[in-house]
Amino acid sequence: MSARKTLVAGNWKMNTTAEEALILAGEIAKTYGSSEQTEILLCPPFVWLGLVSSIITRTNIKLGGQNMYWEEKGAYTGEISPAMLKSTDCEYVILGHSERRRYFGETNDLINKKLFKAIETGLTPIVCLGESLEIRESGKTNDVISRQFEKCFDNFKDFDKVVIAYEPVWAIGTGKTATPEQAQDVHKLLRDLLSQKTDAFDKVRLLYGGSVKPGNAADLIGKDDIDGFLVGGASLKADDFCGIIEATL
Repeated sequence: MSARKTLVAGNWKMNTTAEEALILAGEIAKTYGSSEQTEILLCPPFVWLGLVSSIITRTNIKLGGQNMYWEEKGAYTGEISPAMLKSTDCEYVILGHSERRRYFGETNDLINKKLFKAIETGLTPIVCLGESLEIRESGKTNDVISRQFEKCFDNFKDFDKVVIAYEPVWAIGTGKTATPEQAQDVHKLLRDLLSQKTDAFDKVRLLYGGSVKPGNAADLIGKDDIDGFLVGGASLKADDFCGIIEATL
């Protein structure tokens, strides 16, 4: 485990009702609300940000958005601005999640625009990178990850203000998980790419996301360049999410 502070982020995606969101946030806050060793982040659907904020306001748990637009305000029906996220006490925002890329056509160039706006607004972006099963099996993982990295961080300098998440698409919601060795290989690649961009390369937190569970979290977090997790399905069950947190302590 690295000296960088571990971050465990729960991405609830398009799940939970208002009642479920309150209960889930409450259960997590009750168990790990005073956590100092591991940083905990909840990213509920936009409509529940205020509700979840009210539950975690007196805890050490942080709040984040699942996405954002790059404009401050305007005629962009259905979009969420970074200022809106800030006004609900968000400190983080997920950018470029594989589902945004796959279902909504988000490109590396688009993510780059959002990245600069998030930093300008004072949000910490969690920039997601990852490859498909086809790319993994063709042996082109490093090429694709490197290209995504270069495009998403084009002309970017403030690496001390970002988090990067590696999320192999083939391991999201499929029950498959990259082995700790596979995950570490890509995280080491990202660390090497960072070293070519910034002197702060060893301070940037790198998260793994892809069917993380209490049962595999300890082996993953034990790798040198894995600094935490971006958790999907398991973040919807308090026991599972807390089990993942426990594995990092």
